[in-house]
Amino acid sequence: MNLDDFSDLIERPDSGIRRAAEERRERLAVPPGTLGRLDELGEWLSAAQGSVPVRPIDRPRVVLFAGDHGVAELDVSGRPAGSAHELVRDVLDGASPVAVLARRMNVPVRLIDAGLDCDPQLLPEEVVRHRVRRGSGRIDIEDALTAEEAEQAVRLGMAVADEEADSGTDLVVLGDVSVGGTTAAAALIAALCGTDASVVTGRGGAGIDDLAWMRKCAAVRDALRRARPVLGDQLELLAAVGGADLAATTGFLLQSAVRRMPVILDGVVSAACALVAQRAAFRAPDWWLAGQVSGEPAQSKALDRMALNPLLDHGVTVGEGTGALLALPLVQAAAALAAELPEKAEELEEPEKAEEPEKAVEGKPVEG
Repeated sequence: MNLDDFSDLIERPDSGIRRAAEERRERLAVPPGTLGRLDELGEWLSAAQGSVPVRPIDRPRVVLFAGDHGVAELDVSGRPAGSAHELVRDVLDGASPVAVLARRMNVPVRLIDAGLDCDPQLLPEEVVRHRVRRGSGRIDIEDALTAEEAEQAVRLGMAVADEEADSGTDLVVLGDVSVGGTTAAAALIAALCGTDASVVTGRGGAGIDDLAWMRKCAAVRDALRRARPVLGDQLELLAAVGGADLAATTGFLLQSAVRRMPVILDGVVSAACALVAQRAAFRAPDWWLAGQVSGEPAQSKALDRMALNPLLDHGVTVGEGTGALLALPLVQAAAALAAELPEKAEELEEPEKAEEPEKAVEGKPVEG
């Protein structure tokens, strides 16, 4: 598998449709510019859908890829290594922030176990049946995945994207459920952006103290040494310092762009996968929105590289797609406004015509 092949498969949203959407916006009764970014979002959705006026977002879905990362054994996370399955269980039981919001918004949530480090019997079959491996390797000293596992994970993400597109999903809220995932994400972004470990290393969604942050910086630094020799091959990069969930997310993003299915990115993990996908297919980011600012410095680096401007900045760091899901009503509002606001009333009354001078009647002069 060569991820560069996606470059020929992915097209940009229809520019002609976008121009038509912009022209329609000019005709609306509400003055241009008064709706701020909602105008831009509505036009982007029109181009993505190939429709003017834009269609409503009726069938969104939250998609979460789950995995454990061996680097968490170094105490670089606010949670114990190998405990991501507990977060998955909270989502399934409706006890996590993303589950509460999804229930309130009536948005279904799909969880995919790409690399959890737990007994499969602890979770439902529909969650664990796609697992690539049990936990990903410790990226500071070893590869996260074998080459075969990396390809399997990418293909898993592609298959999920195809299933969602075929089922009629019209927009995906993308997130992750992981322990140690932000460390792998920071290593990927540092490698792709050419920055040092300290520049991209944050404190994760659960928050860590200064000593844990220093350990995390060291882990990212060591992972970077292993990442730089394979920067020319995205699949090798994901195998070296990614993980099963990150590779699956990358495959999902690429295939979603192929299928013209818009995606809202959540935090630093989805941003890292998007950056890998952009390296493979430069048009792919045109199909994505950045849902929120997570506070992770690596996310800011990645979004800046992809020229994606986050929709929200509420200080939400919990992960699991929560911040991206909060942005969904904004996108739905943009679609509704673009489609339902009336156009300006046209002036139906024509100006009165000037009276023409009286014409001469045959045999009778015009009176002067």
